[in-house]
Amino acid sequence: MATDVQSFYKDKTVFLTGGSGFLGKVTIAKLLCTTEVKRIYVLLRAKRGQEMRERCAAWDKDPVFGNLMKINPEALKRVVPCGGDCQEPDLGLSNSDRQVLIDEVQIVIHTAATVRFVEPLHIALAVNTRATLLMIQLAKEMSHLESFVHVSTAYSNCVVEHVSERFYPEHLTCPAEKILELLESLSPELLDKMAPALMGKYPNTYTYTKALAEQVLQKEAKDLPLTIFRPGVIIASYKEPMPGWIDNLYGPIAVLYGAAFGILRITLLNLKAQAGIVPVDYCVNMVLTCAWNTARDTSIKLSPEPPIYHFTPNNDNLITWGGFRDKAARLRYTYPLTKMMWLPFLHCTTIPWLFRFTAIFYHLLPGYGIDLALRLWGKKPRMIKLYDKIHKNIDILAPFVITSWSFDTVNTRKLWAKMSVEDQKLYDFNMSSVDWDDYFLQALAGVRIYLAKEEPGQEVVERGRKIYRRFQFLHRLLQFTLYSVAALILWSILKRLLGLFV
Repeated sequence: MATDVQSFYKDKTVFLTGGSGFLGKVTIAKLLCTTEVKRIYVLLRAKRGQEMRERCAAWDKDPVFGNLMKINPEALKRVVPCGGDCQEPDLGLSNSDRQVLIDEVQIVIHTAATVRFVEPLHIALAVNTRATLLMIQLAKEMSHLESFVHVSTAYSNCVVEHVSERFYPEHLTCPAEKILELLESLSPELLDKMAPALMGKYPNTYTYTKALAEQVLQKEAKDLPLTIFRPGVIIASYKEPMPGWIDNLYGPIAVLYGAAFGILRITLLNLKAQAGIVPVDYCVNMVLTCAWNTARDTSIKLSPEPPIYHFTPNNDNLITWGGFRDKAARLRYTYPLTKMMWLPFLHCTTIPWLFRFTAIFYHLLPGYGIDLALRLWGKKPRMIKLYDKIHKNIDILAPFVITSWSFDTVNTRKLWAKMSVEDQKLYDFNMSSVDWDDYFLQALAGVRIYLAKEEPGQEVVERGRKIYRRFQFLHRLLQFTLYSVAALILWSILKRLLGLFV
């Protein structure tokens, strides 16, 4: 027998933006696996020489849909690509596709965004802010619309350290309407130069343009059945579509990846700060539940402002960045990489100058040594260029791994209470139930398979452990050598000092 959420999606038509992204793909897989959704229209653009239909057709070979294709090889036929681009002034939709969406769509899930922290302001505004306005305008034309879920971020208001489930327009230097007027009237170069003044206290264009998008919704989404979903840092899956699935190197997973290779050894990280990390499959479960609740709760459409739902670790199951590091470190021998370059370890500091100083010894000197060896072997040097990129990313991410935020989750807890027991099992997003030790076991296995592209067999794991033990011996030998040299230098200095007094 179908659950309440499953019954809601039966024979429904969904319009999904960001369907080719990390969150979007898992959303499609979950809908097709657990519901009898009629059709999923996905906004797709051509990319890297591939037309949008070619991109969609290749999904049956994507690991995220592997289990789905085994159960139902025809499932992806319910996914229909719509040519478009959130960076375009009209979303890049053809007149015919736009009319199809207006006539057929009942549920809209807007996940599309550029998540690059250093995205030029004119691009971030177009994709994250203007596209949100265009989606609202499109939704107002949809005659059968029942629910609209906008995916924002818990850090859209990172200028305050305690964030409630409300809007924060007071922190914007200029109303969203005026900023969008500047986007239309100024050249991209001039607008990008104005970014520091326009952003104010916001640390990057991503959080700033997501905050602007929320103000657009606050003003323009009245009379729409719309909900705003603010997730924390979205990381590898816990259970679905398979444990540990990940396809990108954004955020803290990049730290695990670099440390697992033995390349990243020192970083900026506040071990005592709360880590607002959430598994992607739990995010998808809550997005789908939000859509269900938005349609059934008639008070949402009558409310003067859309409701907001935070999704971060619960107060009774918080995890710090120190816990993040230590839990991953304890499992480094369980899933070692055969391509590691040194023994995996990670030291952390919150002091920028100390990070830059120690990076000389942990990163740059070994990097120059490896590049010299590569040159002697007739190969192209790469390590210093890689470390330059790593250090820039560390600086960009620093505000989010040094500051500790707290988030109210009153609406989220109420939403969980509205669900039936069956739906709570099928669309689980209860962060209190996450076993972080088990989660990291799955996540590191996923990093090894889906990012490092290593084979899943035990034989490869054993080979990695053999390499791990070899580097462990060399690491201890290097430590002993360095400590011995330091002791000799200190003893020599001490002897000289004693000689002065004799």
